[in-house]
Amino acid sequence: MPLDLLLEAVIFGVLLGCFYAAVSMGLSVSFGLLDVPHVAHPAIMVFGAYCTFLLTRYGLDPIVTGVLLMPPFFLLGMAVYRFYYEAFEKRGGKEAGVRGIAFFFGLALVIEVGLILGFGVDQRMVEAAYIGNSLSIGDMRIPLRFLVAFGVALVLMSALMLYLSKTFTGRAIKAVAQDEPALRLMGANPVRIKQWAFGIATAVAALSGALLIIIGPVEPGLDRVYIGRTFSVVVLAGLGSMTGTLAAGLILGISESIVLMQFGASWAPAVSFGLLLIVLGFRPQGLFGR
Repeated sequence: MPLDLLLEAVIFGVLLGCFYAAVSMGLSVSFGLLDVPHVAHPAIMVFGAYCTFLLTRYGLDPIVTGVLLMPPFFLLGMAVYRFYYEAFEKRGGKEAGVRGIAFFFGLALVIEVGLILGFGVDQRMVEAAYIGNSLSIGDMRIPLRFLVAFGVALVLMSALMLYLSKTFTGRAIKAVAQDEPALRLMGANPVRIKQWAFGIATAVAALSGALLIIIGPVEPGLDRVYIGRTFSVVVLAGLGSMTGTLAAGLILGISESIVLMQFGASWAPAVSFGLLLIVLGFRPQGLFGR
């Protein structure tokens, strides 16, 4: 590959990688920190994208819409976790995990079917001043929508990492899956901490959905494309590692971009699973896991 094409692939890979990290942050919290088999995370993200599409029809900017959607999605996430806890986690047993996976698969299917019934199977997109325009750097043209998504993704990830590391509730979220008895001794209720954290993960998914529809058109089955990518990023990073999620997203984005330019679009989806198998074979705890 010529050097100029390689440089272009790396630049696009960095932009794409930050986006992948942002859309995986919520899953890193729910699956990595809380040990909840949240396979419906990409479906909730697509649902957030469609909610963004609806609200932008009233003249709102997609990013502003994504931020406005975070509080109701936070409450939705708290309600979903409460039901999951009462129906599956509270009962415990060997079959609780399997039933939990089945529950979230069912939730993802309900969301997808609901979107098909409400919007059909056609692709939907939004309009904004930065969508359709590009920034020229020499012979290279970088779409502004990627730069906007890149900037919002960095702000989102920075805010979440600061919250988890600098606040009592954030540190409790990081500790809840490791040592619940110690957390109780500190005066915190593990169930409420998990419920709060799951609400945060769902709110992050709402803003990720806004980024998703900025990057390109969405359709109801798009969650099946991102379920492999998001889980790959989280597992590559090491379960629960926020900084690792950013690094893993960059690795995946750059790898996909290079493969896309060198071999074509048909090979790009295989990159995430290929990287996942390699890392699991040599470092099962992930690149940044302990």
